[in-house]
Amino acid sequence: MRLYIDPGTGSMLFTILIGVIGAAVYSLRMLFIKLRFKLSGGKVETGMKKTPFVIFSDDKRYWKIFEPVIREMSKRGKEVHYITNSADDPALEAAIPGFTAEHPETENKSFTKLNFLNASVLLSTTPGLDVYQWKRSKDVDFYVHIPHAPNEIVLYRMFGIDYYDAILVSGDYQKDDLRALEKMRGLPEKEIVKVGIPYMDEMAKRLEAEGPAPEHERTVLLAPSWGQSAILSVYGERIFEVLLKTGYHIIVRPHPQSFASEKELIERLMKKYPDSDRIEWNRDTDNFDVLRRSDILISDFSGVIFDFSLIYDKPVIYTDPKFDVSLYDAWWLKDSTLWTVSALPRIGRELKEENMEDLKGLIDSCLEDPRYAEGRRQVKEETWAYAGEGAVRVADYLINKYEEINKEKEGK
Repeated sequence: MRLYIDPGTGSMLFTILIGVIGAAVYSLRMLFIKLRFKLSGGKVETGMKKTPFVIFSDDKRYWKIFEPVIREMSKRGKEVHYITNSADDPALEAAIPGFTAEHPETENKSFTKLNFLNASVLLSTTPGLDVYQWKRSKDVDFYVHIPHAPNEIVLYRMFGIDYYDAILVSGDYQKDDLRALEKMRGLPEKEIVKVGIPYMDEMAKRLEAEGPAPEHERTVLLAPSWGQSAILSVYGERIFEVLLKTGYHIIVRPHPQSFASEKELIERLMKKYPDSDRIEWNRDTDNFDVLRRSDILISDFSGVIFDFSLIYDKPVIYTDPKFDVSLYDAWWLKDSTLWTVSALPRIGRELKEENMEDLKGLIDSCLEDPRYAEGRRQVKEETWAYAGEGAVRVADYLINKYEEINKEKEGK
């Protein structure tokens, strides 16, 4: 008979274990320091080296978020240490002066390392600090969160960013939502700093260097997320049939997780609609080329919507995922309209059951109606502050914070 432990209980047990280990490690560390102090006649430092800057990434796909910041820090002669949960994270192969990276083998080992970390400033996109396995270390001075997409910061699981010391944002609506949450929950105010979006800056630079795609026939990119509310699960073969009727070239780029979690569905669709002169299936690791040569994007709740619309300046067709906010911070703001809900109609059209058969008309109107170009301009202004300056501003903040922390310590 096997013993089953549900995830919630497992997380609680892991937290208790970490607490016990932490207390033991701390006691042994203090004992070691006292012994060294006595043996050296009272002239010894603690011997525990504090790392100035640490970045934690729970997945390799966030390397694009951090790389521009790391390169900017390197230019300024700053050393940055990177901890990743992905064994194939590109960071592990990056040759950047002053930069080191490690993969602690397992997620539990990673969280254990983080929970006992000795650092001045830690930067991460990962929510859940001090909520689940990842606990604030007594020896980390300051925790900074940076979002991984230009949309709602309240679409994290509830309390996901409550225990960070600072949040770096790209739009005023994010700051307003954070302040509203703090007020509702009686939380102390965090530092909230508008810095822009470093990874979008880099993509925009690359697009400018490469230039527009060569002349081509009108091309539609179908790039859904995955799960029961995603386009392929909801519409299946029907959307392929309607797309083929448009006469346009179709690129299908499923979410990578679909090939694992929806294998049967993907295999069925790929067999029924194989690569041809009308349809191509795309699994490139780098999505730059496929986004550049597509004229319009059809997606659901994938983050690629804003990348495509704001960087490539092209329209989108989106579906309503009927998103349940009950588990998310947005639930606390249920009387307010989510910024994304207000932004989407300005950058494209919504695909519904009743207008599915007129998909060609939707595509043509999005590409030809000037109001969507104006909508993209407005949305970009609201969510992409300081375009082109993101990495510089993030580096400025981290370095200034490090200096401020050390100045305070010297004054004590």
